[in-house]
Amino acid sequence: MTSSYGLHGRAAVVTGATRGIGRAVARTLAEAGAQVCVSARNPDEVRRTARELGGVGLPGSIADPGHPEALTDLCLSTFGRLDVLVNNAATNQPYGPLMDADPALWREAFTVNVEAPLRLVQCAWHGWMREHGGTVINICTEGAGHVGPGVGAYGTSKAALLHLTQQLAGELGPAVRVNSVSPGLVRTEMARFVWEPGEDEIAAGLPLERIGEPEDVAGAVLWLASDAAAWITGADVLVDGGTRVRRARTAPPTTRTTHHLPGA
Repeated sequence: MTSSYGLHGRAAVVTGATRGIGRAVARTLAEAGAQVCVSARNPDEVRRTARELGGVGLPGSIADPGHPEALTDLCLSTFGRLDVLVNNAATNQPYGPLMDADPALWREAFTVNVEAPLRLVQCAWHGWMREHGGTVINICTEGAGHVGPGVGAYGTSKAALLHLTQQLAGELGPAVRVNSVSPGLVRTEMARFVWEPGEDEIAAGLPLERIGEPEDVAGAVLWLASDAAAWITGADVLVDGGTRVRRARTAPPTTRTTHHLPGA
């Protein structure tokens, strides 16, 4: 059973792969046997991450019109294949009320969080997956299922990515499986402003009594990328420590009443 999680002989592209969730995903896939091609903005961090994982990397912004094709070409020219694509790179700007949102930053949120993943899937499809198959995992967010202060642009764009995941799953099967992973609050630099001021209080309100670690998300990605999830597509896997069911922990006790069924 364990062997079904192995990725030996496969190649993976991971965006936003030098920090946080992306780095944990890239490392986990490499440890499972995959050859990894990483992408992120900082050239030094890309080179260091690629070297540590024994893979290759391409620095640059995923929003750059030429980056998805160049990243796909690098993976194919180096490893001769592209079996797994993890769209992790994202932006949480503009942060704040939508009535004050800068239109340019709003458009950038959708360019990075929705358009770029689609373009990468297109490149992977035409370059390899249409003929040979593969799997795509989009990193969404538990927050796409509800509203919250300050994160309107991020949540709306991630909700669009969630729908895009399902649409692509319907269009690209059976050759390609397309799924998403939706993390709750994870200990990353990007989310530091949320978890650091009140980590203990936040953790106490969750059924699993801790915030997430990048490795928690990486484990779910590995499962979806592996043959263990061979009959799963169009799914969204929540990795949130029970965020969506936390209200049950704080609900006031109710008085037990006895209900009599008719005829009893």
